[in-house]
Amino acid sequence: MYTISRNLRITAILLIILGGIGIAVGFMQAPKTIEQAQEIIAKNSEHGGHGEAHGSAHTAGHGDAHAASKVEAHKDAAQTEEAKHEGVAHENVAHKNDTIKKAVDTAVVAAADVKSSESVVAKDTAVAPVAPVVHEEAAKKDVHAAHDDHAAHQAHLEHQFHQLQNKPWAALYVACIFVMLISLGVLVFYAIQQVAQAGWSPVLFRVMQGITAYLPVGSIIFFVILVLSVMHFNHLFVWMDEEVVKNDKLIQGKSGYLNPTFWLIRAAIFLIGWNLYRYLSRKNCLAQDAASDDSFYKKNFKLSAGFLVFFIVSESIMAWDWIMSFDPHWFSTLFGWYVFASFFVSGITTIALVTLYLQSVGELKFVNSSHVHDLAKFMFGISVFWTYLWFSQFMLIWYANIPEEVTYFVQRIEDYNLPFFGMLVMNFLFPLLILINTDFKRIKWVIVMAGIVILLGHYVDFFNMIMPSAVGDQWFIGIPEIGALMFFVGLFLLVVFTALGKADLLVKRNPFIEESKHFHY
Repeated sequence: MYTISRNLRITAILLIILGGIGIAVGFMQAPKTIEQAQEIIAKNSEHGGHGEAHGSAHTAGHGDAHAASKVEAHKDAAQTEEAKHEGVAHENVAHKNDTIKKAVDTAVVAAADVKSSESVVAKDTAVAPVAPVVHEEAAKKDVHAAHDDHAAHQAHLEHQFHQLQNKPWAALYVACIFVMLISLGVLVFYAIQQVAQAGWSPVLFRVMQGITAYLPVGSIIFFVILVLSVMHFNHLFVWMDEEVVKNDKLIQGKSGYLNPTFWLIRAAIFLIGWNLYRYLSRKNCLAQDAASDDSFYKKNFKLSAGFLVFFIVSESIMAWDWIMSFDPHWFSTLFGWYVFASFFVSGITTIALVTLYLQSVGELKFVNSSHVHDLAKFMFGISVFWTYLWFSQFMLIWYANIPEEVTYFVQRIEDYNLPFFGMLVMNFLFPLLILINTDFKRIKWVIVMAGIVILLGHYVDFFNMIMPSAVGDQWFIGIPEIGALMFFVGLFLLVVFTALGKADLLVKRNPFIEESKHFHY
């Protein structure tokens, strides 16, 4: 029976503590006022930071919608203030108007008995105030234009303030959803093995079940973040801002689906459904070890088939809700598959890394190089599949060059140039060059190296999907981002390796277990 080592436990706890400190520092460094946000942006500009090109951030739908809504929100106040400022313009012509009125009254009295001159006086009366009225209208226009400029500037400052406030929240969100989806990717891989009646993989079932033990923990933390977002503790999702929705017809059209209550209900259904399958499938698998027939195996087969149907639907909607809705003006029909490929290959990579670690401490003696080779083949194959989806989505949008679609990539190429193209190297070129060789797929240190790069690359992929809409060009991989990643990785290690010690690492009554133990080619 495996037991988590003291060193690994201490390492996991240290990661949690240091990560928690980093998260706290990130929230403490977030600006509390617009003035503090301006100071931070000014410092970033001085040091050549991303704040230098703040104007380009508004190429994104999120920024445009938010800023536009704030301008509209200020218009009412501007109209109220306009009356006060118009008084200044009126004072400049008040004296002239008083003089004109007196002259008009005198002319009317003098012409009371002279009917023939009445029309002339009327004309003079009408013509007299023309010049001051022209000046008055010009003054009104100047005041109105000044207020529009002021409102736009204030809206821009407020938008940047919200972006900087979002930074620690976005860092927490990215790390939380990425690590949680790794365990979901492993759960899906496990279900596929059950439905396919795979003969090579049963020796790895306990490893997969151990990794999925993180799913309930990650789901709870993630759902709490979603609830806090709905309660307006952050400004991550622009469509949750009622002020924005009032002035955005496109978001209004989606409000029947994209509203906080329905959004949370969907999230609860998905998380409960995934965790319910995880609980029942592990329960049946453990019961199968003590059974005298294959009844629990057959139950798991049917349960896994039903789960995969549920997953196919829920995963696509999840991708729209939790990631694509950061940009409510943008959509892609490939997005659900793209997100799936990212966390699916990350899950398979994690299976390989955990397996190799357990072998290094003397466990999993029944796992041979052929099993490891198959895991590496999946790492390579799904990396290519991810690249295919990325290119299909990018090429079509780039070639069509439709403004409301291409904006998504314009912002990422301009403001996130290094992480955007860096993830292509980490997620495609590196795995392609390293894992295309058959012999390399059996060399443990090569797989570990490739696995670490793939996991970091897909974290950057999630970073690229979420951060541009959440923080604009005010991004930086600093204390909040590193701290959040350390916290969730530490929690993941502690939960997973503790769960691995709760059952024997080899399933006993699976119909394909002997085939799996002797799997060679």
